[in-house]
Amino acid sequence: MKVVNLKQAILQAWKERWSDYQWAINIKKNFPKGTTWDMLNLAEALLEQAMIGPSPNPLILSYLKYAITSQFDEFSRELCIKSLLEIIDMFVHRLSCYGKGEECIGLCRALLSVVVWLLRGVAFYTERLKEVLDLNAGEIQLKDCLERLEYIVHSTKNRAMIHIARLEEPASWTNVEQAVVRVNENMSNLSNPVLRGKLEECISLVKSIPVMLSAHSESPARMAFPSIHALVLLEGTMNLTGETQPLVEQLMMVKRMQRIPSSLFVLEIWKACFTGLIESPEGTEELKWTAFTFLKIPQVLIRLKKYPQGEKDFMEDISAGFEYLLKFTPLLDKADQRCNCDCMSMLLQECSKLGLLSESNTANLIAKRAADREHAPRLKAAENASIQPNPGLILRAEPTVTNILKTVDADHSKSPEGLLGVLGHMLSGKSLDLLLAAAAATGKLKSFARKFIKLNEFPKHITGEGTKPASVRALLFDISFLMLCHVVQTYGSEVILSEPSPLGETPFFETWLQSCMPEEGKILNPDHPCFRLDPGKVEGLVALLNSSAEMKLVQMKCHEVCLTIPAAILEILNAWENGVLTMESVQKITDNIKGKVCSMAICAVAWLVAHVRMLGLDEREKPQLMIRQLMTPFYGESTLQFYSERVVIMSSILERMCADVFQQTGNSIKFPMEGLDPIPYRNLLPPREPIREALTKQFTKVLDRGWVDSQALHLLESLLHMGGVYWFTNNLVKELLKETRQEYTLRAVELLYSIFCLDMHQISLTLLGHILPALLTNSSKWQSLLDPPGKSLAKLAVWCALSSFASHSRSQASARQRKRQREDIEDYNTLFPLDDTQPSKLMRLLSSNEEDTNVLSSPGDRSMSSSLSASQLHTVNMRDPLNRVLANLFLLISSILGSKTAGPHTQFVQNFMEECVECLEQGSRGSILQFMPFTMVSELVKLPALAKPKVVLAITDLSLPLGRRVAAKAIAAL
Repeated sequence: MKVVNLKQAILQAWKERWSDYQWAINIKKNFPKGTTWDMLNLAEALLEQAMIGPSPNPLILSYLKYAITSQFDEFSRELCIKSLLEIIDMFVHRLSCYGKGEECIGLCRALLSVVVWLLRGVAFYTERLKEVLDLNAGEIQLKDCLERLEYIVHSTKNRAMIHIARLEEPASWTNVEQAVVRVNENMSNLSNPVLRGKLEECISLVKSIPVMLSAHSESPARMAFPSIHALVLLEGTMNLTGETQPLVEQLMMVKRMQRIPSSLFVLEIWKACFTGLIESPEGTEELKWTAFTFLKIPQVLIRLKKYPQGEKDFMEDISAGFEYLLKFTPLLDKADQRCNCDCMSMLLQECSKLGLLSESNTANLIAKRAADREHAPRLKAAENASIQPNPGLILRAEPTVTNILKTVDADHSKSPEGLLGVLGHMLSGKSLDLLLAAAAATGKLKSFARKFIKLNEFPKHITGEGTKPASVRALLFDISFLMLCHVVQTYGSEVILSEPSPLGETPFFETWLQSCMPEEGKILNPDHPCFRLDPGKVEGLVALLNSSAEMKLVQMKCHEVCLTIPAAILEILNAWENGVLTMESVQKITDNIKGKVCSMAICAVAWLVAHVRMLGLDEREKPQLMIRQLMTPFYGESTLQFYSERVVIMSSILERMCADVFQQTGNSIKFPMEGLDPIPYRNLLPPREPIREALTKQFTKVLDRGWVDSQALHLLESLLHMGGVYWFTNNLVKELLKETRQEYTLRAVELLYSIFCLDMHQISLTLLGHILPALLTNSSKWQSLLDPPGKSLAKLAVWCALSSFASHSRSQASARQRKRQREDIEDYNTLFPLDDTQPSKLMRLLSSNEEDTNVLSSPGDRSMSSSLSASQLHTVNMRDPLNRVLANLFLLISSILGSKTAGPHTQFVQNFMEECVECLEQGSRGSILQFMPFTMVSELVKLPALAKPKVVLAITDLSLPLGRRVAAKAIAAL
């Protein structure tokens, strides 16, 4: 048979577009049986015809590939195998492709097929080693196959292309896995240590291909991680009622982004807890911190345990974290002194109960701490006796919460007096704060509040006209009302309002809370329709309050009185100001209001606070005097049960209600009640100092110290409220860009990230949508983007983008962030329009700052293909402001890469993309990189630092066929 006929057959196959198996069938039919294809030079003929044009013919190459995979799996035919290995030697040293994406994908598939074939050969020869007589000859054949496999898989570029082919053809990868299993089974047959070492290394590299994006550079060796410290402090100080899972996910994200070792991660969490315990103000805040440390954080660790933490068991990391913590003896001693107990031992026992520590590790750690404590400073015996350890009280309060919930749930319609004993016990001392802190830390506060709303409604249904039913009715209403007000002031109104009431109508307390109760940042209208009730009822109440006889509870319906009292107070105030009533008459009226039912005084003061805010300074004297009279406890002869306990809570509630109003007039508010703790974290801002200076001073102090304390967090939150999101973010970024010391810039990034957690979503929108574009498009500001501050800003931007995108996609906003009003700087729909053909305001701004209009053109000037990104193929909701901001930021980055001007802004883009790759999780479909245009990949690989196969794999969405083609084209050209 002449070769020319073979060439004609190849040409006919190409013209008629035969598939690879059709080619095999037809070639066997048309050539005589027994023909040796080697004699016909089939491989050479196919290669010659495939390489005629400027690019290889994929169809004819597929015939050669099919011939290799089907014809030469008989590895016993040594000469044939040797010839094929020589063919591999011809191309394996220069695997590149500069053609279309489909051709590059074809190269990836072909490379995977070669690897499958070589692995089968290795498996065959290792299996045959136990049968061959000449061991050296067997090892030579194995060595020949292994050398080619080793050369292929040692190249990161080749492994990246195989990774793409694995996703393109999962069935072929199954063949790889099967061959690897066969090789491992026969590894024992190989006695040559050198050959065996090479084989193990090759198999290890093949196995690493699916997870080649997981390998990150080593984290710098250090012990302190301010972001974790500040994040834990922030949650413990401001968000005790928040759900556990969002905190767990945020901590895990910071751990991944900063590559923190697990043991040091645990250490940093406990360090923050002990710091919070030591620095928390006395009273409620101290109890909240104790509950957070001893009840909530162990639950956080239980959830963290479920996350993959590497090869080591997380329990070992927890134990190692405690071992490190034992070395912080001054910190532990200070905490023990503050709490008057061995905090560490109690914490270890609690962790042991929850299965976070083994018994042997617990005993060992407790013994070490006991030895250290012998040298610790102790309180005097007299001081010791007066301080009850809060950790013990909190741990005992937790099961009590469950019991109280069950008790309140029971049917008390026949004997409501039974409830009063339970409620009275809760009011004594600091029992209420203990129970609320335990409920908040264990996620039961909402159901706790819901039960007390139900209890507040209960008196409506108590029948009976006698004095006893009336007093029981008034007490149940009053105690539940006081408790609910205290919950709202301590933990925020979201605890009550975040879930709709299961009852058919809105309960009284919810209605009163929304329209009448003063809160931070809430403006009340004293002329609201809810304060304008039936004039007959108002006159009746005024007459009742002004009568010389003592108020009778039988005549009162508490819900109605609380809604009517504001209108009555207005009448009394008008009468007093017009000289109709004397000071003594007003005093008698206020004594009547607060004498039995404290909730009446709270409703009266709530309205007076709203009223005073609307008055000029010269008109405030009498309303403020009335507020003071209502605040002073009344000790008459016939006060109701638990009056002294109720007055303590009333005074605390009224103090918080009035603090802002009295502060505006420069008056200090003094309460006659003893034992009341001052309101924590108030008046932190220095008087008569511009807020910009206050922000700069506070940040400098935090940066020098290296960590954020809870007082600094509250001050920074006040500045965020006062200055707004843009002002706050912009000024802190300016402070970062001023810093030129490398060590300090890294510390500043970690601290700023934790500060931005005050409102991560809004701050990220501002940073990514306003501040970065302004810096990148104004050439006069490029100098500020030089390293190290420029690199640090890129790191901060990526961390904020990833955190905000992850939490936003799960729709998890903390109560603290929901509380704040939305502060979008501009309408994001007009700033970043939805339609890609409409030039956006941002892009018009960008192009106006460049002389060359082609450098930063608007999206309207680009074809759709140039801005096509994975997010559009995944049909991500582009009406969402964060998605819109990210998409436009990546369009801007793409424009910068394609421009003719290089400078610090280009370096910033490189740093930004490098950080994205560093922080990326393996297989994280749906990360912020999905908003990157596909065309940007070819621009990025022009930068030397990003021209790496791993970078290309990381920045493209390999779950999409288009993403794989783009990646294959970029890698094949490297």
